[in-house]
Amino acid sequence: MSQSYSERIAATVMTIWKDSLSMDSKPAKWTYDQGVILKGIEGLWYATGEGKYFDYVQKSMDFFVNDKGEIRGYKQDEYNIDNVLCGRNLLTLYAVTGKEKYYKAAAILRQQLSTQPRTKEGGFWHKKRYPYQMWLDGLYMGEPFYAEYAKTFHDTAAFDDIANQFIWMEQHARDAKSGLLYHAWDESKEQKWANKQTGCSPNFWARAMGWYGMSLVDVLELFPENHPKRKSLLDILQRYIIAVEKYQDITTGLWWDILDKPNQSKNYFEASASCMFVYTIAKAVRMHYIKQENISFAAKGYNGINKKFIEVKDGLTVLNGTVSVSGLGGEPYRDGSYDYYMSEKVVVNDPKGVGAFLLMSNEMEYQKTISIGKNKTVLLDDYYNSERKRDITGVEMPFHYKWEEMPNSGFSYLANVFRKFGLHTKTLSAQPDADNLAKADIFIIVDADNIADNPHPNYVGAKDAQAIYDWVKNGGVLVLMHNDKGNAEFEHFNTLTEKFGIHFNEDSRNRVIGNQFATGAFILDSSNQIFKTAKKVYLKEICTLKLSAPAKSILNDKGDVIMAVSKIGKGTVFAVGDPWLYNEYVDGRKLPVEFENNKAANDLVLWLIKQIKDKH
Repeated sequence: MSQSYSERIAATVMTIWKDSLSMDSKPAKWTYDQGVILKGIEGLWYATGEGKYFDYVQKSMDFFVNDKGEIRGYKQDEYNIDNVLCGRNLLTLYAVTGKEKYYKAAAILRQQLSTQPRTKEGGFWHKKRYPYQMWLDGLYMGEPFYAEYAKTFHDTAAFDDIANQFIWMEQHARDAKSGLLYHAWDESKEQKWANKQTGCSPNFWARAMGWYGMSLVDVLELFPENHPKRKSLLDILQRYIIAVEKYQDITTGLWWDILDKPNQSKNYFEASASCMFVYTIAKAVRMHYIKQENISFAAKGYNGINKKFIEVKDGLTVLNGTVSVSGLGGEPYRDGSYDYYMSEKVVVNDPKGVGAFLLMSNEMEYQKTISIGKNKTVLLDDYYNSERKRDITGVEMPFHYKWEEMPNSGFSYLANVFRKFGLHTKTLSAQPDADNLAKADIFIIVDADNIADNPHPNYVGAKDAQAIYDWVKNGGVLVLMHNDKGNAEFEHFNTLTEKFGIHFNEDSRNRVIGNQFATGAFILDSSNQIFKTAKKVYLKEICTLKLSAPAKSILNDKGDVIMAVSKIGKGTVFAVGDPWLYNEYVDGRKLPVEFENNKAANDLVLWLIKQIKDKH
């Protein structure tokens, strides 16, 4: 299979920046450039399940973060909002590994935001040495991290502040006629670059607009659905998209470095901004923030970028056409004039451009698959499996096989697979009944609690078992992933499963000692109706199945039934005696590469989608 553009550019990144980001043989610095690249690499890890991408992110951050959570080269008293962006990588590393050093380092960056100098109304200064100034760039550097930290650690009050940063930036920097936003705004109006009436810089620099757009869609993904200012952000995004699409070059699909001066002397198509605009539009479409027809602008831009800027040199795929830097003020002084922007160097493989390309290419890969299960919903049980534990803040949180759970025990990777194919991932914490099941196309029950897991387990009862059976009979697709004896409850759970001819045996096989992975191996032959690409998979400590009509085995091993399918009315049931698609065995960080649980997850999801019937 040919590599995606993301994989090809990532190979270049991991070749020329092996350890941590350094430019022109200078020592590596704690910089936002790296944060952009690593978010792109992180997205590629989600897409492929190849552990080398996660390892690269971790190795890059470990270069800076010691075991105490201190960050090499970081100076909080500079109050440079650029330095906050890599906090997103730290939050991912903490979520996946649970290592407290990443939490401590992220908390340092969050503390910077708590004391960051602000304008009179509350907007973050871009840097301490740039007083009273808000830059479009700063929204991407600070707000997605701020929102992710707030969501992760339950700081709901922060979202009002986060929304206000976008609202104030637009109010001060947006040009009503074009809809474009100026690069920056000076509240004091004292900078030589600042308009004495408005405080705005003189030009619409494309990459600044790109930063602002990417920040908007990333923050909206994290923003509470019921927050009163969410609509304000969506309205800002709508206005932003209209302006960006208006200034896209009709012929090439690209965007000019100074957006409103096409074909002016020295102006040029700029790679990083074009990537950012495509990313913003494509993600906004995928997340249903804007209409589907907008994807044509993203597709045209994506094709134009690959045609204009991508090249193979010395065996590596490179990105041309990114301006190395464009700023305001400083020494020597940058006056924000058109001539100034045209004076900055355009370079090959600038990390900001490469990072934006990775983000964009990952997003455009989604467009190939999201229509497959579009507008369908997969519901994950949190009633029969309702384990809880306290997080680092002391808040009790759902635990064990949950959509948002990123450690080994979670289902965050499986959630990404469902979302890749366009499904909505939802959770059901209430007792299943006809009403709440009616909202689901697929319902997954995993590892029903026993007393050891949960002092107050919710056992399957006759009423809810009948409700689930009726839902399946009417066209629902039920997935049963149980566990072995000692780790799950069987007596009550089997009262449900036996309605479909499936009995989970109270046994345990494929016990694996240490890293003797071969004892957990199963070979899937070509006749298997579900797994069309996966050939060798891993399941350990599983319970076997005993079947009666209408259930049928789809995987037997040594006389045991391992997986089964049952057809009831219009519906389908898939059963296996292990939650085998949790993060530990699909995200590429633990299993040897010959095991294909990642492929199996994709195969299973595609098969489940095919089983969905129109229930209306």
